[in-house]
Amino acid sequence: MLRSEFDSLLDKTLSPNRFKDYAPNGLQVEGKKEITRVVTGVTASQALIDAAIDYKADAIFVHHGYFWKNEDPRIIGMKYRRIAALILNDINLYGYHLPLDAHPTLGNNAGLADAIGLSNRSGLQTGVPIEDSIGIVGDLINGPMSAVAFQERVEEAVGRDVLFECVNDRFIHRVALCTGGAQGYIEQAVAVGADVFITGEVSEQTIHIAREMGIHFVAAGHHATERFGAKSIAKFLAQEHGLDAIFIDIDNPA
Repeated sequence: MLRSEFDSLLDKTLSPNRFKDYAPNGLQVEGKKEITRVVTGVTASQALIDAAIDYKADAIFVHHGYFWKNEDPRIIGMKYRRIAALILNDINLYGYHLPLDAHPTLGNNAGLADAIGLSNRSGLQTGVPIEDSIGIVGDLINGPMSAVAFQERVEEAVGRDVLFECVNDRFIHRVALCTGGAQGYIEQAVAVGADVFITGEVSEQTIHIAREMGIHFVAAGHHATERFGAKSIAKFLAQEHGLDAIFIDIDNPA
């Protein structure tokens, strides 16, 4: 597939123009014109780049790319080494941030919701359609469950132990979630009537908010909750577009 065709495919699929983001979405570092082998991952770290070089990839697709708002624009040090490796090996780098969070079937939030088992889904942000919402609210498919059982389900979904703040003995049925560093959305979760809010990270004040507003809270890991989108994109590119695409997980406990 020509790079121009690959660009168009990703933009058509993920619709980045719908979002006001913190970094450029799409092609961030240009490489070879023909793309047949693709590595996807969470973050464009040196370890992922090295793995892509070993795989002889033509392109890397990540959720966390480069050139974030307010970051140092100079290409020096760690940033230089990463970008130099891409250029020397003629590898294209694509980054999609909020569009990959929000996609209703391929996104991080959708993937976590699938893994937990949520139905009757809508956007976490009131009045915003699910395809534009940076978060999902839905009901457990098999009905209410205890906090202990729910914690076990989340840990199975993300493949790691999670921080679970159980604030009362209420069973869980309605779930709000937003992957990554979205702990600040906890009050939106309360507003939509959720019994629990799941995200990747936790701040000190988050626990107090959960206790005082009576909503269970789960911090399941920024990296762990944001593997879903990159995995789905690899599968999408391989199964629907015939590319040699694989997801490579660079372990991160955060």
